[in-house]
Amino acid sequence: MKKKSIFLLLLGFLLGACSPQKEISQTAEKQLGISVSVLPQAYFVERIAGELALVNVMVGSGDDPHSYEPTPNQMRLLDETDLYLSIGVEFEDAWLPRFKNANPNLSISDMSAGVERIPMAFSHEGEAHGELDPHIWLSPTRVRILAQNTADALIVLDPANKPTYEENLNQFLADIEALSVYVDNLFQGVTRRQFLTFHPAWEYFADEYDLEMIAIEAGGQEPSAELLAQVIRLIDTYEIEAIFLQREFSSNSVQALIEETGVEMIVLDPLAEDWLANMKIMADAFAEALQ
Repeated sequence: MKKKSIFLLLLGFLLGACSPQKEISQTAEKQLGISVSVLPQAYFVERIAGELALVNVMVGSGDDPHSYEPTPNQMRLLDETDLYLSIGVEFEDAWLPRFKNANPNLSISDMSAGVERIPMAFSHEGEAHGELDPHIWLSPTRVRILAQNTADALIVLDPANKPTYEENLNQFLADIEALSVYVDNLFQGVTRRQFLTFHPAWEYFADEYDLEMIAIEAGGQEPSAELLAQVIRLIDTYEIEAIFLQREFSSNSVQALIEETGVEMIVLDPLAEDWLANMKIMADAFAEALQ
Protein backbone atom coordinates (compact mmCIF):
# COMPACT_ATOMS: atom_id res chain seq x y z
CA MET A 1 0.00 0.00 0.00
CA LYS A 2 1.38 3.44 -0.88
CA LYS A 3 2.49 5.58 2.03
CA LYS A 4 2.32 8.98 0.41
CA SER A 5 -0.87 11.02 0.27
CA ILE A 6 -2.32 11.89 -3.08
CA PHE A 7 -4.46 14.97 -3.56
CA LEU A 8 -7.04 14.81 -6.34
CA LEU A 9 -7.83 18.44 -7.17
CA LEU A 10 -11.17 18.51 -8.90
CA LEU A 11 -11.86 20.62 -11.96
CA GLY A 12 -15.19 21.64 -10.48
CA PHE A 13 -13.47 22.51 -7.19
CA LEU A 14 -10.95 24.76 -8.91
CA LEU A 15 -13.51 26.54 -11.02
CA GLY A 16 -15.77 27.07 -8.03
CA ALA A 17 -12.95 28.45 -5.92
CA CYS A 18 -11.90 30.93 -8.61
CA SER A 19 -15.36 32.11 -9.59
CA PRO A 20 -17.14 34.96 -7.83
CA GLN A 21 -20.37 34.12 -6.06
CA LYS A 22 -23.39 34.48 -8.32
CA GLU A 23 -25.62 37.41 -7.62
CA ILE A 24 -28.83 38.78 -9.05
CA SER A 25 -28.11 41.84 -11.16
CA GLN A 26 -30.09 44.96 -10.39
CA THR A 27 -30.23 45.76 -14.09
CA ALA A 28 -31.67 42.41 -15.19
CA GLU A 29 -35.31 43.37 -14.69
CA LYS A 30 -36.64 40.95 -17.31
CA GLN A 31 -34.96 37.91 -15.79
CA LEU A 32 -36.33 35.94 -12.88
CA GLY A 33 -34.45 36.30 -9.62
CA ILE A 34 -33.90 32.85 -8.14
CA SER A 35 -32.09 32.22 -4.86
CA VAL A 36 -30.81 28.79 -3.84
CA SER A 37 -28.87 27.37 -0.92
CA VAL A 38 -25.94 25.50 -2.53
CA LEU A 39 -24.02 25.61 -5.81
CA PRO A 40 -25.33 22.36 -7.36
CA GLN A 41 -28.83 23.88 -7.18
CA ALA A 42 -27.61 26.82 -9.25
CA TYR A 43 -26.50 24.36 -11.92
CA PHE A 44 -29.95 22.74 -11.97
CA VAL A 45 -31.72 26.10 -12.28
CA GLU A 46 -29.40 27.29 -15.02
CA ARG A 47 -29.80 24.07 -17.00
CA ILE A 48 -33.59 24.45 -16.96
CA ALA A 49 -34.06 28.24 -17.04
CA GLY A 50 -31.07 29.22 -19.16
CA GLU A 51 -30.93 32.98 -19.65
CA LEU A 52 -34.45 33.43 -18.29
CA ALA A 53 -33.15 33.54 -14.70
CA LEU A 54 -30.25 34.85 -12.67
CA VAL A 55 -29.26 32.81 -9.64
CA ASN A 56 -28.10 33.96 -6.22
CA VAL A 57 -26.28 31.23 -4.25
CA MET A 58 -26.24 31.54 -0.48
CA VAL A 59 -23.52 28.98 0.39
CA GLY A 60 -20.48 29.48 -1.82
CA SER A 61 -17.57 27.21 -2.66
CA GLY A 62 -15.68 26.17 0.46
CA ASP A 63 -18.45 27.26 2.86
CA ASP A 64 -20.11 24.80 5.22
CA PRO A 65 -23.87 24.47 4.50
CA HIS A 66 -24.40 22.98 7.94
CA SER A 67 -23.57 26.20 9.76
CA TYR A 68 -23.38 28.98 7.16
CA GLU A 69 -24.71 32.46 7.99
CA PRO A 70 -25.68 34.74 5.07
CA THR A 71 -23.89 38.04 4.62
CA PRO A 72 -25.71 41.40 4.78
CA ASN A 73 -25.31 41.70 1.00
CA GLN A 74 -26.97 38.31 0.48
CA MET A 75 -29.86 39.41 2.68
CA ARG A 76 -30.20 42.51 0.51
CA LEU A 77 -30.28 40.40 -2.63
CA LEU A 78 -33.31 38.58 -1.29
CA ASP A 79 -35.30 41.75 -1.98
CA GLU A 80 -34.68 41.07 -5.68
CA THR A 81 -35.56 37.39 -5.44
CA ASP A 82 -38.80 36.10 -6.98
CA LEU A 83 -38.36 32.51 -5.82
CA TYR A 84 -36.24 30.72 -3.23
CA LEU A 85 -35.64 27.04 -3.97
CA SER A 86 -34.78 25.19 -0.77
CA ILE A 87 -33.20 21.73 -0.66
CA GLY A 88 -33.06 20.76 3.02
CA VAL A 89 -29.53 21.73 4.07
CA GLU A 90 -29.16 22.50 7.75
CA PHE A 91 -28.80 26.27 7.66
CA GLU A 92 -32.24 26.61 6.02
CA ASP A 93 -33.94 25.56 9.26
CA ALA A 94 -32.86 28.76 10.94
CA TRP A 95 -32.71 31.10 7.97
CA LEU A 96 -35.72 30.44 5.73
CA PRO A 97 -38.13 32.04 8.25
CA ARG A 98 -35.83 35.06 8.42
CA PHE A 99 -35.70 35.27 4.62
CA LYS A 100 -39.50 35.31 4.55
CA ASN A 101 -39.62 38.02 7.21
CA ALA A 102 -37.11 40.11 5.26
CA ASN A 103 -39.13 39.72 2.04
CA PRO A 104 -42.81 38.90 2.72
CA ASN A 105 -43.44 38.57 -1.02
CA LEU A 106 -40.78 35.89 -1.38
CA SER A 107 -42.05 32.56 -2.72
CA ILE A 108 -40.32 29.50 -1.28
CA SER A 109 -40.50 26.13 -3.02
CA ASP A 110 -38.94 22.87 -1.83
CA MET A 111 -36.80 21.54 -4.64
CA SER A 112 -36.45 18.25 -2.74
CA ALA A 113 -40.18 17.47 -2.39
CA GLY A 114 -40.73 13.73 -2.86
CA VAL A 115 -37.07 12.76 -2.43
CA GLU A 116 -36.40 9.76 -0.20
CA ARG A 117 -33.84 10.77 2.41
CA ILE A 118 -31.29 8.63 4.26
CA PRO A 119 -30.17 8.98 7.92
CA MET A 120 -26.63 10.16 8.52
CA ALA A 121 -24.30 7.18 8.71
CA PHE A 122 -22.23 7.58 11.89
CA SER A 123 -22.01 9.91 14.84
CA HIS A 124 -18.65 10.62 16.46
CA GLU A 125 -19.33 7.58 18.63
CA GLY A 126 -19.91 5.27 15.67
CA GLU A 127 -23.69 5.02 16.01
CA ALA A 128 -26.58 6.16 13.82
CA HIS A 129 -26.65 9.94 13.94
CA GLY A 130 -30.43 10.27 13.69
CA GLU A 131 -30.41 13.29 11.36
CA LEU A 132 -31.20 12.99 7.68
CA ASP A 133 -28.33 13.36 5.23
CA PRO A 134 -28.83 16.56 3.17
CA HIS A 135 -26.51 15.64 0.26
CA ILE A 136 -29.31 14.40 -1.99
CA TRP A 137 -27.77 15.90 -5.16
CA LEU A 138 -25.11 13.15 -5.16
CA SER A 139 -27.68 10.63 -6.44
CA PRO A 140 -28.67 10.93 -10.13
CA THR A 141 -31.97 9.18 -9.39
CA ARG A 142 -32.83 11.87 -6.85
CA VAL A 143 -31.55 14.67 -9.09
CA ARG A 144 -34.18 13.68 -11.64
CA ILE A 145 -36.77 14.62 -8.99
CA LEU A 146 -34.93 17.84 -8.16
CA ALA A 147 -34.89 18.77 -11.84
CA GLN A 148 -38.60 18.08 -12.30
CA ASN A 149 -39.47 20.08 -9.17
CA THR A 150 -37.33 22.96 -10.40
CA ALA A 151 -39.05 23.02 -13.77
CA ASP A 152 -42.48 22.84 -12.14
CA ALA A 153 -41.67 25.78 -9.85
CA LEU A 154 -40.37 27.87 -12.74
CA ILE A 155 -43.46 27.14 -14.82
CA VAL A 156 -45.74 28.24 -11.99
CA LEU A 157 -43.73 31.45 -11.64
CA ASP A 158 -43.39 32.08 -15.37
CA PRO A 159 -46.02 30.11 -17.36
CA ALA A 160 -45.35 32.04 -20.56
CA ASN A 161 -41.99 30.29 -20.94
CA LYS A 162 -43.26 26.79 -20.15
CA PRO A 163 -42.10 25.33 -23.52
CA THR A 164 -38.54 26.51 -22.88
CA TYR A 165 -38.44 25.06 -19.38
CA GLU A 166 -39.84 21.73 -20.55
CA GLU A 167 -37.39 21.50 -23.47
CA ASN A 168 -34.42 22.27 -21.24
CA LEU A 169 -35.66 19.82 -18.61
CA ASN A 170 -35.85 17.01 -21.16
CA GLN A 171 -32.28 17.70 -22.30
CA PHE A 172 -31.05 17.73 -18.72
CA LEU A 173 -32.85 14.46 -17.97
CA ALA A 174 -31.16 12.94 -21.03
CA ASP A 175 -27.77 14.04 -19.70
CA ILE A 176 -28.57 12.52 -16.30
CA GLU A 177 -29.45 9.22 -18.00
CA ALA A 178 -26.17 9.28 -19.94
CA LEU A 179 -24.31 9.93 -16.68
CA SER A 180 -26.05 6.99 -15.03
CA VAL A 181 -25.02 4.67 -17.87
CA TYR A 182 -21.44 5.94 -17.67
CA VAL A 183 -21.15 5.38 -13.91
CA ASP A 184 -22.94 2.02 -14.01
CA ASN A 185 -20.41 0.79 -16.56
CA LEU A 186 -17.57 2.25 -14.52
CA PHE A 187 -18.52 0.30 -11.40
CA GLN A 188 -18.96 -3.02 -13.19
CA GLY A 189 -15.23 -3.60 -12.79
CA VAL A 190 -15.07 -2.59 -9.14
CA THR A 191 -13.88 -5.36 -6.84
CA ARG A 192 -14.52 -3.68 -3.46
CA ARG A 193 -17.68 -1.96 -2.24
CA GLN A 194 -16.51 -0.27 0.99
CA PHE A 195 -14.94 3.19 1.03
CA LEU A 196 -13.71 5.44 3.83
CA THR A 197 -14.55 9.12 4.29
CA PHE A 198 -14.10 11.65 7.05
CA HIS A 199 -17.33 13.67 6.70
CA PRO A 200 -20.33 11.47 5.73
CA ALA A 201 -21.24 13.31 2.53
CA TRP A 202 -21.53 10.40 0.09
CA GLU A 203 -24.33 8.27 1.54
CA TYR A 204 -26.61 8.93 -1.45
CA PHE A 205 -23.82 8.18 -3.90
CA ALA A 206 -23.19 4.92 -2.05
CA ASP A 207 -26.90 4.09 -2.07
CA GLU A 208 -27.13 4.75 -5.81
CA TYR A 209 -24.26 2.43 -6.72
CA ASP A 210 -24.50 -0.26 -4.05
CA LEU A 211 -21.44 0.90 -2.12
CA GLU A 212 -20.85 1.03 1.63
CA MET A 213 -19.65 4.29 3.15
CA ILE A 214 -17.58 4.17 6.34
CA ALA A 215 -17.58 7.66 7.91
CA ILE A 216 -15.56 8.68 10.93
CA GLU A 217 -17.15 12.09 11.64
CA ALA A 218 -20.59 13.63 11.92
CA GLY A 219 -21.95 16.70 13.61
CA GLY A 220 -18.57 18.43 13.43
CA GLN A 221 -17.10 16.36 16.25
CA GLU A 222 -13.79 14.53 16.30
CA PRO A 223 -14.05 10.74 16.39
CA SER A 224 -13.29 9.04 19.67
CA ALA A 225 -10.23 6.82 20.14
CA GLU A 226 -12.56 3.81 20.22
CA LEU A 227 -14.11 4.73 16.88
CA LEU A 228 -10.69 5.31 15.30
CA ALA A 229 -9.62 1.86 16.47
CA GLN A 230 -12.76 0.42 14.90
CA VAL A 231 -12.04 2.23 11.62
CA ILE A 232 -8.48 0.91 11.57
CA ARG A 233 -9.83 -2.63 11.91
CA LEU A 234 -12.24 -2.00 9.03
CA ILE A 235 -9.43 -0.63 6.87
CA ASP A 236 -7.57 -3.89 7.41
CA THR A 237 -10.65 -6.08 6.92
CA TYR A 238 -11.76 -4.46 3.66
CA GLU A 239 -8.23 -3.64 2.43
CA ILE A 240 -9.16 0.04 2.09
CA GLU A 241 -6.43 2.12 0.49
CA ALA A 242 -7.88 5.65 0.43
CA ILE A 243 -9.82 8.14 2.53
CA PHE A 244 -12.04 10.75 0.85
CA LEU A 245 -12.04 14.27 2.26
CA GLN A 246 -13.60 17.67 1.61
CA ARG A 247 -11.37 20.71 1.71
CA GLU A 248 -13.56 22.50 4.30
CA PHE A 249 -13.12 19.63 6.77
CA SER A 250 -9.69 19.10 8.30
CA SER A 251 -8.81 16.88 11.23
CA ASN A 252 -5.85 15.82 13.30
CA SER A 253 -7.54 12.42 13.50
CA VAL A 254 -7.28 12.02 9.73
CA GLN A 255 -3.56 12.77 9.79
CA ALA A 256 -3.07 10.24 12.57
CA LEU A 257 -5.10 7.68 10.63
CA ILE A 258 -3.01 8.23 7.50
CA GLU A 259 0.22 7.82 9.44
CA GLU A 260 -1.09 4.68 11.15
CA THR A 261 -2.51 2.91 8.10
CA GLY A 262 -0.86 4.48 5.04
CA VAL A 263 -4.18 5.19 3.32
CA GLU A 264 -4.07 7.74 0.52
CA MET A 265 -5.91 11.04 0.90
CA ILE A 266 -8.24 12.05 -1.95
CA VAL A 267 -9.86 15.48 -1.82
CA LEU A 268 -13.29 15.78 -3.44
CA ASP A 269 -15.82 18.60 -3.56
CA PRO A 270 -19.44 17.38 -3.33
CA LEU A 271 -20.57 21.02 -3.53
CA ALA A 272 -18.92 21.85 -6.88
CA GLU A 273 -21.13 23.94 -9.13
CA ASP A 274 -20.75 21.99 -12.39
CA TRP A 275 -22.76 19.05 -11.12
CA LEU A 276 -22.57 16.87 -14.24
CA ALA A 277 -18.80 17.16 -14.70
CA ASN A 278 -18.21 16.80 -10.97
CA MET A 279 -20.25 13.60 -10.74
CA LYS A 280 -18.08 12.03 -13.45
CA ILE A 281 -14.89 13.15 -11.72
CA MET A 282 -16.06 11.77 -8.38
CA ALA A 283 -17.20 8.49 -9.95
CA ASP A 284 -13.80 8.09 -11.63
CA ALA A 285 -12.05 8.71 -8.29
CA PHE A 286 -14.20 6.20 -6.42
CA ALA A 287 -13.88 3.55 -9.13
CA GLU A 288 -10.10 3.86 -9.19
CA ALA A 289 -9.84 3.69 -5.40
CA LEU A 290 -12.08 0.62 -5.25
CA GLN A 291 -10.28 -1.42 -7.90
